[in-house]
Amino acid sequence: MTPEQVQALIAAGLPDAQVTVSGQEGHFEAVVICESFAGLSRLKREQRVNATVRREITSGALHALSIRPMTPEEWAQKHPNA
Repeated sequence: MTPEQVQALIAAGLPDAQVTVSGQEGHFEAVVICESFAGLSRLKREQRVNATVRREITSGALHALSIRPMTPEEWAQKHPNA
């Protein structure tokens, strides 16, 4: 899989999210910024993202996905100049 393919899967499953994926050879990192993460624990946020790529993980096409889930407000606090 490519980062673009992983990004497309996550974006399709979370259409209100901004998704950036980096990595290669089945090992990726996804930054997912989504308003609907508000009020959810980090675990629940990660579960929502993982659900979008579950089939690829199960098939072995996607070996590892590190997830950084944030609300737009959290992103703005961590990256004030972005």
